[in-house]
Amino acid sequence: MRTFVDQGSVAVVAEVRWPGGTWSRAYGVRNLESKDAATPSDQVFVASITKSMTAVSVMKLVEDGLIGLDDPVNGILNSFTTVLKPPGPITVRQLLGHTSGMRSFQEVTEKTAADVPRVVTEDITTQRALELTAQLPWEARDVGYFRYSDSNYMALGQLVEKLRGRPYTAVLREDVIDRLKLKDTSVDQSAAAKPGVIRGYITYRDERLDVTEAPGVLGSPAYGAISTMSDINDFYAALFRGDLVSKDSLQEMTKTEAVPLYGLGLWKWNQGCDDDHRFGGTGGFWTYRTASVASTDGQYQATMTLIPPPMPTPLEDPESDDKFNLWDDQMASALQETLDRLCP
Repeated sequence: MRTFVDQGSVAVVAEVRWPGGTWSRAYGVRNLESKDAATPSDQVFVASITKSMTAVSVMKLVEDGLIGLDDPVNGILNSFTTVLKPPGPITVRQLLGHTSGMRSFQEVTEKTAADVPRVVTEDITTQRALELTAQLPWEARDVGYFRYSDSNYMALGQLVEKLRGRPYTAVLREDVIDRLKLKDTSVDQSAAAKPGVIRGYITYRDERLDVTEAPGVLGSPAYGAISTMSDINDFYAALFRGDLVSKDSLQEMTKTEAVPLYGLGLWKWNQGCDDDHRFGGTGGFWTYRTASVASTDGQYQATMTLIPPPMPTPLEDPESDDKFNLWDDQMASALQETLDRLCP
């Protein structure tokens, strides 16, 4: 964590839990203007960690008999007939596991450096995201193969709304946030302006920009949660204790048949201390990078968020992507090594 800050990162926060113990730490600052020190309880955007939460709400649809995991969504979602043109039946399982073959809307919106001002100011709804996705080819040969795509979870957000008859954010609050009393987790746009949020920055044309309150992020079923390290650890602990979904649902979520490292809303890692596996999530914006790893017995969790230094986006400087990928790998490795050392 100190190394990340020495490399210019705004802040890095982490929390590790094991039976009988909790360790947390923060380095860096919450705000580059005020220079207030970051704390372990500060809120951060956790990006695609949200997918694990959305997957819980989708599995509860299955548990309630509203749809089956292997049922197609084509005849249920209006966007699949009026906007998208899928090459065949697309199931709930395929959307959850990123094996639908559907490409991600960012391939349309994020092409050159000139797109940056629009990307950080445009409010992209689930419907808008799928309209953009419709501009990309969706080929039958891609169905059944892993292709990570936010558009899958935009469609799942619409499925939750259609079958529950309520906004996705209301359903997620009921299924996850309120149920677990995650007081520092939110999918509401107003949460970004709170003083306990670590600010996120980019540079554009050599100018530093605070893009913490970019519209269209909070509330997205693909990446729209803001949270803390403690709340994320609470979430994964509860998930693997069986407090959120049934044993059968959890078994389905941790199957990794189509791709060895991804189940349904969950990434998979090998444990270094035995033959078991850990699951969790990763999430990344230009401004926040998060990794969370948890044991399947609900006893061990480790979560870290890095807020990168203000730097050009990959649209302006392709080398930024290499830095993001390196930091992501380093975070996951640090969390894995930490939990390996704590294994009995």
